[in-house]
This record gives sequence, structure tokens and C-alpha cells, in this order.
Amino acid sequence: MAIEKKFVQDGYVKASMNEYFTKQLSRAGYGGMDINRTPMGTQITIYAEKPGMVIGKAGKVIRKLTREVDRMYNLDNPQIDAQEVKNPALNAQIMASRLASSIERGWYFRKAGHNAMRAIMGAGALGCEIVLSGKLTGSRSRVEKMVNGYIKHAGKPVDDIVDYGFATAVKKLGTIGCVVRIIPPGAVLPDNFNLIEVPVKEKVEVESEEAKKPATGIEELVETEATGESVAEEENIEAGSQEIDKEPEETSTEAPVQEAEDEESSTKEESSEEPDEPELPEEERRMVDGTWQHKHEGHNYWHPMARTHREG
Repeated sequence: MAIEKKFVQDGYVKASMNEYFTKQLSRAGYGGMDINRTPMGTQITIYAEKPGMVIGKAGKVIRKLTREVDRMYNLDNPQIDAQEVKNPALNAQIMASRLASSIERGWYFRKAGHNAMRAIMGAGALGCEIVLSGKLTGSRSRVEKMVNGYIKHAGKPVDDIVDYGFATAVKKLGTIGCVVRIIPPGAVLPDNFNLIEVPVKEKVEVESEEAKKPATGIEELVETEATGESVAEEENIEAGSQEIDKEPEETSTEAPVQEAEDEESSTKEESSEEPDEPELPEEERRMVDGTWQHKHEGHNYWHPMARTHREG
């Protein structure tokens, strides 16, 4: 047998066996099955709400199931084990069977669907989807979908995370299919992420502590100023500092000022000194722009005294 045909045959065997157990163990609360092929034989694990009804009195029911499975599917040394479902509200197959049973008993389909969804979400599921298809209200078939929380429809998470259950409700108008999909609590979704808090560095803490220290010193100064103790001391310190600052400035500025004054006085003295020339009759003298001028009897106009006088 080719490898492709083997995979198809294994899938058909599993689906057919699941349908068989659903019919035989409906009263026991059938919740799904797993098949593991080992060298010792084929291990079949049945999950049920009431595992005691799967085993039966003295193992009568489970032995019957083992013989029937071996006869119908020709498995290698099949061994059936029954396990209890701890939380039936989170098992999609059990909830689908309960929903179909309530619709068969006459419940309105929308009321039955919301009741089942309320039970699933109340058990802590992350998401739930219920799809009812068939003749719900009239002669035409239609589809009613109810969704709550977060649900996946495609990709690998559907096979790994989402729990799938299917059951049928047979009524007078026709058959109604009930599909239930559940994402259980604690499932790790591929698009889930958490923000990591970055720890605060120690340098920032040291800087903050140093920034706080001057504030405390200012508060102490304000308190001492309020009491009036440090005011006089601060005034004396400020006066002393001002005197110390002024002394070098005065000494430094006195020298150039005195030199400038000496230069000006020397120039003035030089310019103010009258020439030693003898006075002429009826002579008048004056200083203009640092030079001495005079006029006298021979030249009755102002002219520099240094000019030589021509006779005649």
C-alpha cells in the first residue's frame, strides 16, 4: 500500500471508530478518543463523562467494544482504556451532544445555543463558537452562528489548540447539525505577547538622591532665616567679601590714573611755561592750541612768538 493510501485509510478508520463510539456511548457522555499504535498493539483511549458506564459491570461493556473494534477495523491487538473528563464544560464533543439533546427535547435553538455558550465561557474558556445548521424555524434550512471570545479558524493552531465537537439533533422537520469549537483556558496563542518591564538603572537612583540633598539644605537655611539667627552673620560675611573684592581693584586702578594725571600735568606745565623772550613795548600775549601768540607795536596782529621779526 502506498504511503498516501495508508494515511487516507488511517483517517477513515479513526473517523468511523469515533462515529461508532458516539452511538454506543451516548449515555456515558462520550467526549472523544485517541489512537496510539505501539509495537505491543493499538492503544485506544476513550474520554467520557461517566467512565464507569464505558467499563460496565465487571468490564463487560469494554470487552464487547474491544471485540467489535477488532472485527470491524482489523486492528493489531486493540486495547481500550477509559478516562474521565474532569471539566465537561470545556469538552467540545460533550457540549455538542448536550446541545443536540436539548434541541431534540424541544428547546428553542437560540436559547439552547446561548445556554451552552454561557456554560462554556463560565468554565474559563478563552473563546467559543457554536454553529447550528438545518431547518431551524421553517421549511428552508439556514445557518445560525454564535461567537464569544477569541476563536481561530485556520492554520496550525486549529489542530493544536481548538477543540472540535459535532453532534446531530433529529427532529420532525429534519436533522440539525451542531458544531462546537472551544479554545481552552491556558492555551498559548501564536499572536499573544507580553510587555517586559525594563529595570531602572542604579545611576538614575544615585542622581535622584544627590538632587534631593540640596533641597534639604535649602530647607534648613530657610528655617534658620525664619528664626533670625543667620541674618547678621550673612551680612557680616557679605560686607567682608565686598571689601576684599574692592581693595585689589582700587590698588590696580590708582597706578594708571596717577600716571595719566602726571602726563597731563607735565604737558600742561610745558605748554603753560611762558617763553623767556623779552617783552616788547605795548605787547599782548595769549595761548592758542598750546602755542604762545602776541601782538605788539611793530606788528599789530596776533602771530606766534617764535616767528622771527623782520625789521623795516
